[in-house]
Amino acid sequence: MEIFNDWISQYGYFGLSSLLMLGIVGLPVPDETLLTFAGYLVYKHQLTFPGTLLSAFLGSACGITLSYGLGRTVGSFLIHKYGRYVFITAERLDAVHRWFLRRGKWSLPIGYFIPGVRHLTAYVAGTSRLEVPKFALFAYSGALVWSTSFILLGYFLGDQWQYVLTKVEENLVLGTLVLAGVLLLLWILKKKLIRL
Repeated sequence: MEIFNDWISQYGYFGLSSLLMLGIVGLPVPDETLLTFAGYLVYKHQLTFPGTLLSAFLGSACGITLSYGLGRTVGSFLIHKYGRYVFITAERLDAVHRWFLRRGKWSLPIGYFIPGVRHLTAYVAGTSRLEVPKFALFAYSGALVWSTSFILLGYFLGDQWQYVLTKVEENLVLGTLVLAGVLLLLWILKKKLIRL
């Protein structure tokens, strides 16, 4: 973690933007921690709020756009070539596309707040051929809200940012696991009710 904080301290806005772009694509970068640390630097008057927000938004937007582009170009090829080995069929891919058109686009802004999910939503959106204007609307608005939230968290927490962020991350992981369990249970119940 120290190496990332040092990177932002040394390279400022460019450092923040480049690390967030790499993190959104899927490299192991602690995105929320970086944003909160950047907010702390705004609190310490080492960065400005507009510059930090613009850098964070651009890094996030570039990362999610790159992921979407990879999903749209390489994702389909990989699924058609290797999908049968992981039980992905053309019918399932069509179902995912229909789901993305109806509700799935909301996974783009919500996914930013769920560790691990934000790295996959854009790939899936690209692979399922979600239209570019819909992708842009949901992904970029999510990037703005997500960046603003954690920068402000770091700013308002000030010197307490590390302690509170640790607690937030612990509860976020626990909350994500509980939500995944509830969704799995609902899916199983739905399948059983359909069979009755």
